[in-house]
Amino acid sequence: MANRTIREARATHGTNPQYLVEKIIRTRIYDSRYWKEECFALSAELLVDKAIALRCIGGVHGANSKPTPFLCLVLKMLQIQPETDIIIEFITQEDFKYARALGAFYLRLVCGSLNCYKYLEPLLNDFRKLRVIDRSGQFQFTHMDEYIDCLLRDECSCDIILPRIQRDRFMKSTTSLKDEYPY
Repeated sequence: MANRTIREARATHGTNPQYLVEKIIRTRIYDSRYWKEECFALSAELLVDKAIALRCIGGVHGANSKPTPFLCLVLKMLQIQPETDIIIEFITQEDFKYARALGAFYLRLVCGSLNCYKYLEPLLNDFRKLRVIDRSGQFQFTHMDEYIDCLLRDECSCDIILPRIQRDRFMKSTTSLKDEYPY
């Protein structure tokens, strides 16, 4: 499978899902040791174990812009497009905060406004601390509610440009995640 999206993959926002990550960052991820050793031939079932093992979130760091394992797993999720139930389980489970953050980030990348607010707004009540690695390689702390707020409001998170979504005050309709993300 190497660095290709699965054949059955559905276009996300009108493009190959991997293209949601900029080319330069994608290239650095493909060249990273974590990608080659830990993400090679990773299935949706094994992805859960890797998500549970995460210890921080972040984009790229250091002088060489080395990608974090979090960012590598985001790209792998875009590549294999796990089932909807897996993503919802990532978000709704309360035991593993970094797996929850990973699921929230992936959902924010691939879903539209309605489902982003439907599934991410309840996470604004989660006040646990998260370790974030910044560009210089230093660890900072944030809280889950601040992270989710940034996902819903900002244009960029973890060095990834997020697709635009409508603001919450316009979102009053209810649709199912399976309607928008049926695979």
